[in-house]
Amino acid sequence: MDAQTQKKFNVWQWRTIIVTMLGYAFFYFVRKNFSFAMPGLAAEYGITNTSFGIVMTIVGLVYGFSRYLNGILADRMNARYHMSAGLMLCALASLAFGFIPSLLGIEIGKAPHILVVAFAILLVLNNIFQGSGFPPCARLLSHWIPPHELATKQSIWNTSHSIGAGLACILGVFIMGMMGSDMSGNADVVASIAANLGKDVTDTAVVSAAQNYGAWKMMFIIPGIIAAVGVFVTAAILRDTPKSVGLPELQEGNEKKEESTESAAEISAFIRKHVWKNPIIWALAVADFFVYVIRFAVLDWGPTFLREHCGMSAEWAGITVFVFEIFGVIGMLIAGWASDKLFKGRSARTCLICMVGTLVSVLGFIALQKGGASPVVLLFVLALAGAFIYGPQALIGVISSNHATRKGSATALGIIGFVSYVSVLVSGWGFGLIADSKYGWNGVFVAMVVMAIIGALIFVPMWKMKRDAYSDEE
Repeated sequence: MDAQTQKKFNVWQWRTIIVTMLGYAFFYFVRKNFSFAMPGLAAEYGITNTSFGIVMTIVGLVYGFSRYLNGILADRMNARYHMSAGLMLCALASLAFGFIPSLLGIEIGKAPHILVVAFAILLVLNNIFQGSGFPPCARLLSHWIPPHELATKQSIWNTSHSIGAGLACILGVFIMGMMGSDMSGNADVVASIAANLGKDVTDTAVVSAAQNYGAWKMMFIIPGIIAAVGVFVTAAILRDTPKSVGLPELQEGNEKKEESTESAAEISAFIRKHVWKNPIIWALAVADFFVYVIRFAVLDWGPTFLREHCGMSAEWAGITVFVFEIFGVIGMLIAGWASDKLFKGRSARTCLICMVGTLVSVLGFIALQKGGASPVVLLFVLALAGAFIYGPQALIGVISSNHATRKGSATALGIIGFVSYVSVLVSGWGFGLIADSKYGWNGVFVAMVVMAIIGALIFVPMWKMKRDAYSDEE
């Protein structure tokens, strides 16, 4: 490219990175909102944690399968429209949540099973649509970022997970703490909430739920509106490929110029060879499974474990997820830089080091909590594990994109995404069973150690693997 063309390309590249980051962050507003609404739903309708747990497990599996399906679609569709349409459908599903009780004529404390079924159906639909978030982004990034820059810039992009989750948390705290109707003076409402929660009418949880009665509805309506605004941002600003704005497509190594007239059969044949029959993709999928087991174990069980087993206060346990995410952002950025600058784009080497770091951190946490370390020390060590585990979480996508190439990157990431979300069977249901068994929380952490060891071993043979499939470089 000449200097002027390169300058224009760079502008469009960063435009694509930033807008897809914002677009994916919008998905989190209509993904994480249900978790914040759950206390209100439990208080007003008596929905049990068991019911919530079953629904969330199903939802996790549905989302993983949706990632897979949308990965296949993303390699065959305009990524701009694919992402925007999916976000709009998520926004509509979220808005529907807020009106379900009124539409069904359900009163407070009545027909919780009907409500659970209705919510489950909407959550399944929402997570089918949620799967259209990441694959189009991966396709866009592979078209706008060359392989030798992908680790650094995709690591920057991956902070969108934490940005979206963080903003959704802030919004959730505000809505559930500031909105709704104050029904604390209504004895019948207070008594119903107390009965649903199994607590005394003077309990702080009962009082808070009564003061913010119905706030959970806005937990769906406001994020739904925000996501709808995000649709127009992504649709108006994004462009599918460099060619669509008059720029040359990326060329790397021995990669041949893609033909715009390539048939569907030719595309399918390419994906079958370079994705479905590619052992690297399947090895990465299995590795990501173990990465997600550890990540979800900390995110889902960390606060509970810290309160029940380590004796932390609710306040200390409550900030675990936040600190874990912050350290995760730092870990992703460092891992991306190390991959490009130290290992010349060979991200599997960084993944191996990160998995070893995760293993050491988990072992350190086990030893320190048995030794009676302070909450601050325990939280720091657990967060350090987050910094390490988020490295592979970001880089596995980079490796798969480079080896499936731009033609098959979305399909590869769809497969990996599906396998990774099957991990909820282990991190959620499985670890819950272990925690309630004779092995207790110690058994959970021993299992995490085993997962970290297996994950590290998968990356060992990849140490000498070439950077990408665009060239014959070794």
